[in-house]
Amino acid sequence: MTARVPQPGRGDRSLTVIRPSRRFANLFAFGEVWEYREVVRRLGARDLTLRYRQTALGVTWVVLQPLLAAGILSFVFGSVANLPGPAGVPYFMFSFGGMVVFTLFSNVANRATFAPTANSALVSRTYFPRLLLPLSTLVSAVVDSLVAVAMLGVMLVIEGIWSGWVILTAPLWMLLAVSFGLGVGFAAGAYVVRYRDVGFVLPVILQFALYVSPVAYTLDNVPDGFARTLFSLNPLVGIIEGFRWAMLGTPAPSAGLVVYSVVVTLVVLVVGLVVFTERERKFADVI
Repeated sequence: MTARVPQPGRGDRSLTVIRPSRRFANLFAFGEVWEYREVVRRLGARDLTLRYRQTALGVTWVVLQPLLAAGILSFVFGSVANLPGPAGVPYFMFSFGGMVVFTLFSNVANRATFAPTANSALVSRTYFPRLLLPLSTLVSAVVDSLVAVAMLGVMLVIEGIWSGWVILTAPLWMLLAVSFGLGVGFAAGAYVVRYRDVGFVLPVILQFALYVSPVAYTLDNVPDGFARTLFSLNPLVGIIEGFRWAMLGTPAPSAGLVVYSVVVTLVVLVVGLVVFTERERKFADVI
């Protein structure tokens, strides 16, 4: 929290005083976040510039990563496990559609988690709302996902698939994936500053989440009963199924599943925000 204190006898000159915010005060400090919005733009542009520097294929990796992942999952689940896919949609496109959403969530969560430690020099030397660090990672994550969505759109045109006007809801499902990833990233990023073990555990959790999410299979492939109920507790289920419904015209997720995914996503986002803003006051001391 900053405040300007007039200096007696020095005309219009004033001294800027930086004090720790009161408990949870930064939850409502949207004005201060907006004031430092240039930090988000510059850090986001830096991430885009540096991400694929000194790589032989450069930005081509933005295209290759989701394609390779979807190809592997299609082979494992579609060819080896021989799981049935939705009628009228090639299995590769079906897997790719799920991979687009999961990759968006995973990238946001992973990059937001490591944003404070990756910018430790800024945290220890300069004042700005620390919340801007995980927010700045959205730039590169969203750009990557938009490239993948554009590729999916080309595939839809080639295959002649049109889901109807429900395609307009696709950004909403992507927004849910971003919000869920941010919530995870806020909470994990707040703890990775002090406990670097979190940085080793998170990739394992995200890898596990890939296989318990319907990226390369549908909810119908999960046996009825307790297994399906347990599987449905994953909020990514409703988000991924909703995105594929919007883009590929696959069966729509149930209203209950959608409501559950939205509620859990909002809870995770708020809890992550609370945890981050509560612990950020000590970042400079321990980072």
